[in-house]
Amino acid sequence: MEKQEIPREEKIKLYNNLVAAHPEAECKGATIPYTSLNGHMYSYFTKYNFVALRLPVDERAIFIDKYKTKLVEQYGIVQKEYVAVPDSPLAKTAELLPYFDISYKYVSTLKPKPTAKGRKKD
Repeated sequence: MEKQEIPREEKIKLYNNLVAAHPEAECKGATIPYTSLNGHMYSYFTKYNFVALRLPVDERAIFIDKYKTKLVEQYGIVQKEYVAVPDSPLAKTAELLPYFDISYKYVSTLKPKPTAKGRKKD
């Protein structure tokens, strides 16, 4: 018997619950929900129906080992800082929240990206 995958709509709700559980996080994006800080994304819900979480190298290795997951691959490119979040921890907000916090703190150490101000058209 195959494992039942959580439907996309339910996964998006679980992702939104995770974001809402973190006081500094704000969910952005209409089609692809994501979180970012100072111009750096630290989590997003992929079009392939899973959550990607950006983690520092040590925590990334721990997460991959603990949840038997892998780095995120999008459009044939491995995103070396992002791990794919399996359904099991996604369904347990309290269990995943510490990793979400680590992701937020990690991105907060990165140099802010310059903002793109509106350009005047001639």
